Amino acid sequence: MADDLLANNLAFAARHDRGHLDVRPSLRLAIVTCMDSRLDVFAALGLGDGQAHILRNAGGVITDDVIRSLAISQRRLGTEEVMLIHHTDCGLQLITDDGFRAELQETTGMAPSFAIESFTDVEKDVRQSIARVRHSPFLLHRDRVRGLVYDVDTGVLREVDA
Repeated sequence: MADDLLANNLAFAARHDRGHLDVRPSLRLAIVTCMDSRLDVFAALGLGDGQAHILRNAGGVITDDVIRSLAISQRRLGTEEVMLIHHTDCGLQLITDDGFRAELQETTGMAPSFAIESFTDVEKDVRQSIARVRHSPFLLHRDRVRGLVYDVDTGVLREVDA
């Protein structure tokens, strides 16, 4: 598998003609979303390379590490707006915090130090993420935050009111 992907990269590099892009996103936008492979953020939003920072993790959760990345994005790389994109049919809706924590502890012999952040209501989870961004003292631009839900079956984005 990895060899095939490296071969794909060689073909990509052979036709790469964009040259050097500025490290600062041209749209001054940071997007936090889930790692789900069904969500192609660039295609869904019509983005090109160099336009936005894309931060991904399980569930698109606003963790301390995401706040760290957003703080760097805003304070050093000029982003001023944050979009949060969660999605339907998320894997975090299929587990519970206690159940997954117990599974990890049982198989490894230690409890994880990180929060699992499972949820049942995607819109409520988006609202919680918006609140976490808006209340972080480390972020400069907390007023321009929008939360959305991506429908994995239709490709449609729906905005969630905070």
